[in-house]
This record gives sequence, structure tokens and C-alpha cells, in this order.
Amino acid sequence: TLIGHTDDVTALAITQGRLYSGSYDMTVRVWSVADGAHLATLEGHTGGVFSVVVGPDGTVHSGSDDKTIRVWSGDDGILLRTLEGHTGAVVALAVCSRGTIYSRTADKTMRVWCGTTGACSYVLPGIDARFGRATLAIGRENKLYFPVGGDGAIAVW
Repeated sequence: TLIGHTDDVTALAITQGRLYSGSYDMTVRVWSVADGAHLATLEGHTGGVFSVVVGPDGTVHSGSDDKTIRVWSGDDGILLRTLEGHTGAVVALAVCSRGTIYSRTADKTMRVWCGTTGACSYVLPGIDARFGRATLAIGRENKLYFPVGGDGAIAVW
């Protein structure tokens, strides 16, 4: 059992021997998979963390109720940039092998961000992101998959 968060854990990501956990306590904690040791706490969000993903370059991305995405160095936990523009909680994130960042939010939009500059490339309106549908997945050839509504459909973009 890994103990350290002071509120519910809402997101998990695992890669290269590290587990990243996001929480309503507004932090992302970094744990060693080998021995469960707490390695770091990434602080900066002003709302609960709902999503955590690790990019192909090892950067850690966290989405929060504070309407931001924070990009952290996977090596030392330094905050590299904050992506702003959503008007609702960031509830799902995905990063493709090219580094492009996809975010899905409670403001019923999905945004596509340049992984290098952090600039928003596209805003896709009308994407319902209620918690039951707030998921994103990157497949082969960097295709993005996401549920689009209550009819059982999955969009491929």
C-alpha cells in the first residue's frame, strides 16, 4: 500500500519503473514500482488532479479541476509549462508518440496541443466529457479514440 496523498486518488500512470498518482489533494506523487518508495511530489495545481499521463519523451502531464494541464520533467519533477485555455476541469489526457497532447474537459471541448511549444492547435467543440465518458486512448499510427455519447459510439480521429 502506498500512502501519502491526503485525499482520494483519481488518476494513475505507470512507466519505466515509476508510478504517478494524481489526487483531489491537488498533487501528483511519484512512486518507485520496485519498492513503493515515495520519490517526489509535483505541486502547483490549484484544483484536484483528474488525469495523469506520461509522454514518449518521459514528460509527465497532469490535468486538473483548475482548468490547466501541467507538463513536468519526468527526470526531476520541474514544472516545464502550463497549458491554459479550457473553461472546465481537464478530465482526460492522452499523448501520442509524436508528442501531441490531447485534452478532454468538462467544458465540452477537446483540445489538441503542440507538445513542443504548448500552443493549442485545435479546439473541437461539442465533445461531452462527463466522467463516464471522459477517456481518451492513442492507438497504432497515433490515432485518437474517444467515446462520443450515450449511444455506444467511439470516434476515431
